[in-house]
Amino acid sequence: MVSAGPIRVVLADDHAPTRASVRQALEGGGCTVVGEAASADGAIALVREHRPDAALLDIQMPGSGIRAAQAIGQSAPETAVVMLTHSSADGDLFDSLRAGAAGYLLKDADPHTLADALRGVLAGEAAMPPRLVARILDEFRAPAKRRFWRDSPAAGRLSPREWEVMQLLGDGLSTDEVAARLFLSPTTVRVHVSTVLRKLRVSDRDSALRVLRGE
Repeated sequence: MVSAGPIRVVLADDHAPTRASVRQALEGGGCTVVGEAASADGAIALVREHRPDAALLDIQMPGSGIRAAQAIGQSAPETAVVMLTHSSADGDLFDSLRAGAAGYLLKDADPHTLADALRGVLAGEAAMPPRLVARILDEFRAPAKRRFWRDSPAAGRLSPREWEVMQLLGDGLSTDEVAARLFLSPTTVRVHVSTVLRKLRVSDRDSALRVLRGE
């Protein structure tokens, strides 16, 4: 629902100059910033205290903006969560949406568009750069061999990132290609795979993929 008065916003980012710039842009666009935080825990506390219309969260602040989004969605579902980040990585985008974010904005965009983006979110629109919308469409258009894994009982044991790594490996990508796609190091990808093998109690990635496919 669109706020009748100025949109009340909690702003969370651990970089003080960024907060100051974003606050100026929001207030110049008719919003009221009711609180600022430099961490996930601070953002969660402010939202619980002020019950704002929207929470604008940095992903990479201490404590994780994605964790804050999930907590806010559980404790203050009336507050619309929008991520504001430098990251255009698929993993951060999809993890944010799974956590309940209603928008995903990049910091390289014109800050004067922020207030209108929040108004759009409160009116039921998605706030997201077109190039990221295209990635979401690609995900839904993915071959059935990827989509049907979601019904596998084993899938629930994996974290969103582990799930994403295994999907890409199942599509035939190499460890290095998965790392490049997700903006991770190859070592981090291998750690995720090792964790999946342990969770699924199998000895190699081919066996893990078969379990996830329900074969």
